[in-house]
Amino acid sequence: MTVAPRVEALRAMVAKNPDNPLAHFGLANELMKSGDAAAAAEHYAAYLGRYDDEGNGWGRYAEALLQLGRADEGRRALATGTAAAKRFGHGGMASELEARLEELEDA
Repeated sequence: MTVAPRVEALRAMVAKNPDNPLAHFGLANELMKSGDAAAAAEHYAAYLGRYDDEGNGWGRYAEALLQLGRADEGRRALATGTAAAKRFGHGGMASELEARLEELEDA
C-alpha cells in the first residue's frame, strides 16, 4: 500500500471515530511522509489533545511545526515532550528531545 491509499484509509478511520487518538497519530505520520506538514500538525495536535503521550508524539509534532516555520511552538512541543518522557521514565527519549531543543537554540 502506498502513502496515498494509507492516508485515505486513515482519513476514513478519523472520520468514523474522530475521538480515536491513534487514528489521528497514524494519519499524522502518513501525512508527514507525504509532505503535508500542515495537515500532519493538525492531526498531531488532535492526538495530543486526546492522549497522554510519552514524548514521541510531541517530538513528531515539533518537527511538523518546525517545517511550517513555527519555531516557538516547535520548541514548546519539544519541552513538553521532554517533560512527558521524563514523567514516563523514558530517559533516552527525554535526552533526544532535549538535544533537538538545544540544536534549535544554538541555531
